Amino acid sequence: MSVAKVIEITSTSPGSFEDAIRQGISKAQQSIEGIRGAWVSEHKVIIDEDGSIKHFRVDMKLTFVLD
Repeated sequence: MSVAKVIEITSTSPGSFEDAIRQGISKAQQSIEGIRGAWVSEHKVIIDEDGSIKHFRVDMKLTFVLD
């Protein structure tokens, strides 16, 4: 039998949503073993004063298996 846990994280990137997802998962893997999946629940952008996109932000739920 396996038991999984879900945590929620937020990650940002100046480049793209995909980069924010990759960076968030990579950072989480530094302290959490056994990540099996990610569900992106929100996409957001931070807009600069001149109207350009400054940061791409994602809220994710990560699932990992407990020992």
